[in-house]
Amino acid sequence: MYLRIEKLQITMQKQIVLFIAISITLLGCKEVKEEQKVAPEAIAVEVEQALKSVYEDLEGNPIELADYKGKRILLNYWATWCRPCIEEMPALLKLQGVLEQENYVFLFASDQTVKKISAFKEARGFDFKYIKYNGTYAEQRINALPVTLIYNEAGEQVSRFDGGMTWDSPEMIEQLRKIH
Repeated sequence: MYLRIEKLQITMQKQIVLFIAISITLLGCKEVKEEQKVAPEAIAVEVEQALKSVYEDLEGNPIELADYKGKRILLNYWATWCRPCIEEMPALLKLQGVLEQENYVFLFASDQTVKKISAFKEARGFDFKYIKYNGTYAEQRINALPVTLIYNEAGEQVSRFDGGMTWDSPEMIEQLRKIH
């Protein structure tokens, strides 16, 4: 009788081990996903977006920073709802007047709609070259606005200013004049 119980226990242990092994195998297997087919129209939209310039003027024409190679660029990221962005614009306008003879181009990029940017331009009257930014702020490591990037004549980013600045101060003007 003891021999029978012992054999039964061994058989049960084998069954438990077999059950655990099968369970682990089944749970460990990943589900094979069915291949998803993409419509040709969706591919065309993705290709168009990939080819779309990161920047465009208010008429929808693509703009590349490389178009300004040989010039120094002050690229200000802003928004119509951003109070510090708007507060620094009068100083930036003065700075633009001071540096216009020193090979600087001022670009004001917003990810808002062209309609909103144009309405702001008309309402506020700041004489800037406003452009539409089609990228994401995360791509530029922008977490808050305004952010201003300075590029030298070779097209290399040489400075970054996060937050509102006193752009028309003598120190800032001198700093920007020294960039080459």
